[in-house]
Amino acid sequence: MTGGTTGVPTTEAATRLTVIVGEADQWRHRPLYAEVVHRAHEAGLAGASVFRGVEGFGASSVVHTSRLLSLSEDLPVAVVIVDDDARVRAFLPRLAGLVDGFLVTLDRIEVVRYGVGDEDDGGGTR
Repeated sequence: MTGGTTGVPTTEAATRLTVIVGEADQWRHRPLYAEVVHRAHEAGLAGASVFRGVEGFGASSVVHTSRLLSLSEDLPVAVVIVDDDARVRAFLPRLAGLVDGFLVTLDRIEVVRYGVGDEDDGGGTR
């Protein structure tokens, strides 16, 4: 190892916010998931990622799937945001009013960081 570090990961508490919407859900002619990401970025949160589901159902009990024989235009989409608990909770009001009926979950998590303080750029093993 370089940089005199021990290679021991550091951990910290955080909160994961997950917003589950339908792929076809819109906000002012824009995909709803994109609006959630935009608002998270505006709020200065650490980051947001969007994951497209291959199959799922919600309150309507209609199963949406990406299987070829069951073409669906409304697959589940998850927007996942991880940041400090206070910052995530302060962001929640910015989700109000987008649409009714989407699912929002909060999970207390532990973030593991490797190479904190290392001179390595993270690209490979040493």
